Amino acid sequence: MAQRAAKAAGRKTTVRHGKLRRSSALANFVKTLVAMFTVAVLSGISIAAYALLDLTNNVTSVNIGTAPRDENEKANANQIVGDINILLVGSDTRQGQSLNDGEEGELNDVTLMLRISADHKQATVVSFPRDMVVDVPSCPGPNGEPDFYPAQGEQQFNSTLQNGLGCVVRTVENLTGASIPHAGIITFDGVINMSNAIGGVDVCLTQPIYDPNTDLDLPAGDVTLVGVTALQFLRTRYGVGDGGDQSRISNQQVFMSAMLRKIKSAQTLSDPGKVYGLAKAAVENMILSQDMASVQFMQSFASTVKDLDLQNVNFLQYPTLEHPYDRNRLIPDRYNGDLLMTRLLNDEPVHANAVGAAAVVAGQEGAAEAGAAGAEGAEGSADATGAQQQAEGATPATGEAATTEQLGGVAGAEAAPEPNNILGQNAAEVTCSSGRTQ
Repeated sequence: MAQRAAKAAGRKTTVRHGKLRRSSALANFVKTLVAMFTVAVLSGISIAAYALLDLTNNVTSVNIGTAPRDENEKANANQIVGDINILLVGSDTRQGQSLNDGEEGELNDVTLMLRISADHKQATVVSFPRDMVVDVPSCPGPNGEPDFYPAQGEQQFNSTLQNGLGCVVRTVENLTGASIPHAGIITFDGVINMSNAIGGVDVCLTQPIYDPNTDLDLPAGDVTLVGVTALQFLRTRYGVGDGGDQSRISNQQVFMSAMLRKIKSAQTLSDPGKVYGLAKAAVENMILSQDMASVQFMQSFASTVKDLDLQNVNFLQYPTLEHPYDRNRLIPDRYNGDLLMTRLLNDEPVHANAVGAAAVVAGQEGAAEAGAAGAEGAEGSADATGAQQQAEGATPATGEAATTEQLGGVAGAEAAPEPNNILGQNAAEVTCSSGRTQ
């Protein structure tokens, strides 16, 4: 409350220090909505103009202090020209939400960067762990004023939303080197309606998932996640993988991939009621940067991504290392992170080295053990390989040098090296969630 009062009075505030974890289950509620909206965005669902107008009339907009990168994005009503970067943030604010326990403050518990390549044939969603410790640059004010909030060193990543959506954007830009002109905040309400709108999402479980913290109790095998059950599945942390935040990210990627496959299927896209219901549930629970909160942008964006092939959509985690003096925190793996972003920003494909700790490739023999081993191998490579290469200034061993053309990028140029320590999956790849067994 004091921070909001300071903003209203025009005084500068800084990122809050101290304990940032929330004990309430509501702190994880928004993770569900941000995952589901990301998939809705990627599906490129096309809605009649009157429906879009109805939806955008309900959107709240915010100034993030960033002008649109290219005027073509406004001028071209059919498709957005060039590459697209959008930041999607899940806020745990209680203000104005139907589920409100009275707890104050606002953290970004989920942060995703959506990258669409310049040819509009590749899409990558990069998840940034909330427990990562980062440097926060100076940030714009509530009305986009430059450098309104001073820079801060070594802050927990999920604290950046306290100084506005623009501060999350600046922090991710500072970390990745990407220019991000578009952003949105997603709040609590609407998650159940989104899952209901498409009739649920089918996923497979290699192990039972039991988490008393979220009241989730699912048997092994195929399950349909709808309504409250979908919410519980996406909230669970202690019920999957190794019980960490990165396991929750990989569990969400299993869900997002399955949901995207369903939305892209004929049974959803051919049903106007499902399409409109999904879009309505998402948009009515969003705050968008000013340039996104328009019928024209939504129409252009939907047209831009509507033909994306599932084989060219990847869900990845930004690579991290264990914090040197706090085992409950992470630090960016800058070596592999820089390689990841170099390839993405050059529109070179990036592939995960392994699925995350809570995901297993469907049909894989010894699925649970293989999934956990793969995650450990990818995470461990950062210490043994990435750190050594970073110290020696070496290039990661990738075999014979491949050209960008061979990897699906621009012809005639040598591709940047593939990074290690990248967890995630392809949207077309059927993966199962693995319950926590340790």
